[in-house]
Amino acid sequence: MFNIGAQGQIIMGSFLGAWVGFAWHLPMGLHLVVAVLGCALGGAIWGFIPGILKAKTGAHEVIVTIMLNYVALNLVAYLLSLDAFQREGQDNPISPFVDESAQYPLLLGEQFPLHWGFVLALVCAGGVWWLMERSTLGFEFRAVGANPNAARTAGMNVAKATVLVMVVAGALAGLAGSAQVLGTEKNLTLSTAGSIGFDAITVALLGRSRPVGTVLAAILFGGLKASGPTLQVQAGLPVDIVFVIQATIVLFIAAPPLVRSIFRLPAPAHEKEVAA
Repeated sequence: MFNIGAQGQIIMGSFLGAWVGFAWHLPMGLHLVVAVLGCALGGAIWGFIPGILKAKTGAHEVIVTIMLNYVALNLVAYLLSLDAFQREGQDNPISPFVDESAQYPLLLGEQFPLHWGFVLALVCAGGVWWLMERSTLGFEFRAVGANPNAARTAGMNVAKATVLVMVVAGALAGLAGSAQVLGTEKNLTLSTAGSIGFDAITVALLGRSRPVGTVLAAILFGGLKASGPTLQVQAGLPVDIVFVIQATIVLFIAAPPLVRSIFRLPAPAHEKEVAA
């Protein structure tokens, strides 16, 4: 399965988390936890929709998640036009700032914008590794993904696994949105998610869909994106050079299997061993 809906799941997670952050007034610590859970819940709900459609009707998750990205964007655009979600005195679609009690604390002081959302991302990566490699549920996910028919013959509930894996993916995307609304920007706009959801596809490709590889690829791409303005000011390089570097990296990662497919070349020995 391919979840192309991370962008929409980030948007919905960001919306619910931001709403909890500025509309609820809870004690310090508790407020942040509830807001983060709100982000995860928003993403999980948006992931549940393509999951249940895939499980019950066979609807292709790629098509459904792509369409839901635009549904999420336009839904949040409408909600931010309402008085209940719009910042007072503003005509633009922008929410109030989340309460300080719902914001991620900074990791390295006021000089750097790095906050505890980065630590949460590392914890989530470790959690995904444990889930997929050490838990019964993760074994079911991998079995159903490898061969649904064989998994069904072995007594696994394929429909349940399909729904759950999309819910988990949506919750993780929602948590990614929490880093934006509770840490970096501290409010919600239509550009809060940026292109994070689509960049995640590239990052996962570069990291070979493995937790450690994905973390390293994410740090690389995050560093490249963060360095863009500095490169422009200090070195006189255009910001677009960052996108060129990212595209080149992806090209080199994707080129070997593409060339083998075009020219019908055999896979390397180590890949055959892994497949076996």
